[in-house]
Amino acid sequence: MSTTQELASTALLAQQLKALGDETRLNLLLKIAGTNCVDGACICDLTPDTNLAQSTVSHHMKLLVDAGLLTRSQKGKWAYFSLTPAASNILLALNLGPVASSDSCCN
Repeated sequence: MSTTQELASTALLAQQLKALGDETRLNLLLKIAGTNCVDGACICDLTPDTNLAQSTVSHHMKLLVDAGLLTRSQKGKWAYFSLTPAASNILLALNLGPVASSDSCCN
């Protein structure tokens, strides 16, 4: 790996760890890791548990997507989020398992 690639890789990891340094974002990532829905976790199921406004949760989710920890897909009016391989690797490295979630999915 070249020095440029190493620096880019290090910068991305720093961005990912910075994103996870926020308690709300870490909790959201763990909740998504524990989802039972095929499409991923729906924003409609994530927002109530945070006691935050939907716009604030959306901001946190954007930061996680921008850090390469989540993928986002749109199905109708709802956004669904899934872990990326990088997020799964970080959770494994930190020995963090999925958080139990409800079986509800937006359809």
